[in-house]
Amino acid sequence: MKTENYTQIDKLDRKILSILTRNARIPFLEVARECNVSGAAIHQRVQRLTKIGIISGSQFIVEPKKLGYHTCAYIGIFLDNAALFADVSERLFKIPEITQCHYTTGQYAMFVKVFAKDNEHLRKVLAEKIQAINGIMRTETFISLEVMVDRQLPIIEETSEELKTGDK
Repeated sequence: MKTENYTQIDKLDRKILSILTRNARIPFLEVARECNVSGAAIHQRVQRLTKIGIISGSQFIVEPKKLGYHTCAYIGIFLDNAALFADVSERLFKIPEITQCHYTTGQYAMFVKVFAKDNEHLRKVLAEKIQAINGIMRTETFISLEVMVDRQLPIIEETSEELKTGDK
C-alpha cells in the first residue's frame, strides 16, 4: 500500500501551524507580528496550507458535559464478516451519539467513540442502536473516566530539516 506523500513546508509554515494549533481564532495580524512578516503573507500562507490539505478548516469545540453528556465510551466492534464493513459503517454514521469511527487492525474491526448522557443512555445506544446493526457480531465497551491528553499533533518549529516529498 502506498502512503501519502509528505508535503514540503518551511520553517515559517511550521511556526504558523504551531501558533494556529494553539489558538485557531488568533487574528492573522497577531500571527504576522509573532512571525515578523506581513499580515498578507500570513493570509497567503494559510490559504496555501489549506489548498494543499495540511489545514482542513476550523471548528468550535463543544463541551459534551455542558450539554448533559457525562459518559464517554470507546466501543470495539467485531463484525460477522469483514465484507460488511461498508454497510455497518454507513449505519453507524447515522447514530448521532457516535463522534468517531475507525477501521482498525487488531482484534476489533472497528472502534467508535460514543457520548451518552449517562450509563443508562449508553446501554440503550449499545443495545438498541449499535448491537442491532446487522453484521455486528459483538462489542466490547470501555468507559472513559477522564481525558488526560486531547490535543492537535504538535508542530515542531526548531527542526531545520524540511519535511521531504516522497514515500516513507
